[in-house]
Amino acid sequence: MLQVRNLTKIYDGGVLALDDVSFDAPDGQFLAVIGLSGSGKSTLLRCLNRLIEPTAGQVLWNDVDITNLSEEEMRWVRRKIGMVFQHFNLVHRSSVLTNVLAGRLGYVNPTWSLLNRFPKHDIEKAMQQLNRVGIADKAAQRADELSGGQQQRVGIARALMQDPQMILADEPVASLDPVLAHSIMQYLELINKEDGVTVLCSLHFLDLVHRYANRVIALNEGKLVFDGAPQEIDDQRFKEIYGKDAERVG
Repeated sequence: MLQVRNLTKIYDGGVLALDDVSFDAPDGQFLAVIGLSGSGKSTLLRCLNRLIEPTAGQVLWNDVDITNLSEEEMRWVRRKIGMVFQHFNLVHRSSVLTNVLAGRLGYVNPTWSLLNRFPKHDIEKAMQQLNRVGIADKAAQRADELSGGQQQRVGIARALMQDPQMILADEPVASLDPVLAHSIMQYLELINKEDGVTVLCSLHFLDLVHRYANRVIALNEGKLVFDGAPQEIDDQRFKEIYGKDAERVG
């Protein structure tokens, strides 16, 4: 169970990115986070694993107060929280296999990782995850030789290497065309349903929210303005989330 309590983030210069946000996410849920660009979606996800430090509030996961942990303690917590990034966050000059193995960095001897040496069972596991996302044949290629959709599948395989209990997907399909967007979302859906992994995914398009999420929270200027099922977002709710001049297209 993820419990977020009165989470607030104020950036340098006094920019209020999150304003007293509270919600719970039960284990195994597929939770979409929606809102305009700049509404606080990315800040929220990155505060949950403390890639960004919250200014105030609590993040409780499995009854552990993440916001109170030391950096060393957080390293152990992050092993079970996978992250999928909008711009893939791959090492372009490295092979696909090496990028996927980076998901094991929290588990192996740091010296081994610096020498790019991983146990045989981790290499086998990496190939299994690449096969699961349909690109095992690309293992030896450089990451920058792949298409955007293929690079995002590498990012998902890397997250799976952590044996995650939760995946934070920060606008994972914003850089992709609609057909590729659905293929990536289907992998996240599969992980959620088959593995029971909790997924928190920030999204722009409501058609994706309706298709894949079983719950939605919405942010507007850092405030939580909606928490409910996708089908509850009627025209009035839509205007509250996206502004009175917004046009509904999905």
